[in-house]
Amino acid sequence: MAQGLIEVERKFIPGPGTEERLQELGAVLEHRVTFRDSYYDTPELSLMRADHWLRQREGSGWEFKCPGATSVSGPHTEYMELTAEPAIVAQLCEVLGAEVLGAGGVAASLGPLGLQEVASFVTKRSAWKLVLSGADEEEPPLRVDLDTADFGYAVGEVEALVHKEAEVPTALKKIHSLSSMLGVPAQETAPAKLIVYLQRFRPQDYQCLLEVYGSREKPEGTKDPDMRLG
Repeated sequence: MAQGLIEVERKFIPGPGTEERLQELGAVLEHRVTFRDSYYDTPELSLMRADHWLRQREGSGWEFKCPGATSVSGPHTEYMELTAEPAIVAQLCEVLGAEVLGAGGVAASLGPLGLQEVASFVTKRSAWKLVLSGADEEEPPLRVDLDTADFGYAVGEVEALVHKEAEVPTALKKIHSLSSMLGVPAQETAPAKLIVYLQRFRPQDYQCLLEVYGSREKPEGTKDPDMRLG
């Protein structure tokens, strides 16, 4: 697989005082932004059933999340993020068992690979960054995104990006430390916006994924039996 950053994240349900608490901890508000995410898969959900997630974000381009090694258990997820279109197309072909396509971006590959839009929604986000007290000033900050989707679901995410699998345990310690400071219960998990969207508007697709992951951990992050897909 083409190498990309490893995204380690933990989702949670934000409360009315979450932003105030972030400010108390010294977090900096980077921006408030509104964007549309569109997710693509085959009619059989071949990507999602294999814990791969293809997304086009308005203004940002394509991203393909592939499962990481998940060497440490807990209420978090770990994914390799691919954003370079040639790498995304190559990985799509590998996951779907398709012949390697010639030159062309992701959009041009959707038809040949049998991919179609399965979800699209708008999110309002406040994006924060924070370096934990006592951390090396050169360390990359943790990021906290507080999202509200246009179908009424709100979710928060604490995220760290690392380059190597060996860095994941340290990133997790920081994520759990900040989560605790934000008042998130130790084992609290929250489903991702996409999963709630499917549950509400495409229940057959949601049920399909639930059947696949019903006896396994995750994907995208929760162990609640009714919200296995975070």
